[in-house]
Amino acid sequence: LPAFYANIVLLNVSNLPFRLQKLKEMFISKFGSAPKFYVRAPGRVNLIGEHIDYCGYAVLPMAIEQDILIAVEPVKTQVVQLANTNSLYLDFSTSVNNIQINKTKPQWHNYFLCGLKGIQEHFGLNNPTGMNCLLDGTIPPSSGLSSSSALVCCAGLVTLRANGKTLSKVELAEICTKSERYIGTEGGGMDQSISFLAEEGTAKLIEFSPLRATDVRLPSGAAFVIANSCVESNKAATSHYNIRVMECRLATKLLSKSKGLDWKKMLRLHDVQTKLGVGLEEMLTIVEEVLHPEPYSTEEICKCLGISLEELRCQILSQNTQDVSTFKLYQRAKHVYSEAARVLEFKKICNEAPANAIQLLGELMNQSYISCREMYECSCPELDRLVDICLQFGAIGSRLTGAGWGGCTVSMVPTDKLNTFLKNVRKAYYQTDVQRLALEKNSLFATKPGRGALVFVEA
Repeated sequence: LPAFYANIVLLNVSNLPFRLQKLKEMFISKFGSAPKFYVRAPGRVNLIGEHIDYCGYAVLPMAIEQDILIAVEPVKTQVVQLANTNSLYLDFSTSVNNIQINKTKPQWHNYFLCGLKGIQEHFGLNNPTGMNCLLDGTIPPSSGLSSSSALVCCAGLVTLRANGKTLSKVELAEICTKSERYIGTEGGGMDQSISFLAEEGTAKLIEFSPLRATDVRLPSGAAFVIANSCVESNKAATSHYNIRVMECRLATKLLSKSKGLDWKKMLRLHDVQTKLGVGLEEMLTIVEEVLHPEPYSTEEICKCLGISLEELRCQILSQNTQDVSTFKLYQRAKHVYSEAARVLEFKKICNEAPANAIQLLGELMNQSYISCREMYECSCPELDRLVDICLQFGAIGSRLTGAGWGGCTVSMVPTDKLNTFLKNVRKAYYQTDVQRLALEKNSLFATKPGRGALVFVEA
């Protein structure tokens, strides 16, 4: 893929789009000078393939219109000053030579610092450029639409541009995936990849090792609708997400050991399948044979692997999961292998476009949701209620999207039923609750595949 500067958009200085013009005026008011460039990175909705990217499996997201937009001025002082158009997010400044990321407090500026640090370390920048930055975001925070990863990606691209460096989209995605882990989340790379690799009008099958993106044309007779449960879910603020990552890692170790593989080198469930050279259906059979449905205690895991509790905690578990006493391995592995198969089937149906494609895709989305709820246990009562409402009022398929435990659902709705669907969901879910009603304007909307990250420069 070309260096990212192929994605620079030149703008007529006398006719800036309204949002950029407003951001420019606020920047000048804040810093006393004009920004030199702007960077945009979109949020995303994952259509199918939940919690499997960090297991090495392909996912199927698309970029959305909502985004993070940053106005930037490189400065001679080696200080980065961050401000936000939303007054709820406080200003922050730090030396670019002393980046400290606090894992215990996932504040907004720490995500910017992740992207900044990732680019600095990749290039070994000893004398990085200071910057004044003003951020404007339209992605609802903690909604499962990847606001945090969009900010990391935006910051990475800001730092790249400010320091006069170039990278391909794939390289940028891989660096930003690694650098977001500075915040403590053991993510898999879907969010960063779609943020950079997205193209207007098409969803993408994102595959890993090596990273690549393939166009997936969605059926023309259906719209995808995002509905926010209005329950915030910040995956860096709790251990829910990392516990699931560790459960999949532990399942990988036990499955590998049972098959005589070098389990110490195996990290992802995909690695087991690759080493054994079998299909996903056979992996599901192996899970049934090897793992038991009852939770595993740390003592049992240690006994199975022939290691001490200290070795388990220090060599396998993440920092915020070391005190967890039981892990569900059977359920998590079952979800991952079955979800990976659903992703491939979803792409196949989109490619072949049979007459009943919308019905078949809806069934896959519904199966995905049931697996997320029952096998992965990453739903919540509000998401369950919202999925039920969406299906009741005409969605062919509906599921949670993003990490879960709150955030959004994505539903596939026949285009001829879209207006009635939106009206009924609004009435049934948002207008029955004062808090939800206040957030309704930005909580329910149809979306189309959008563009990936861009740099804007005034011509």
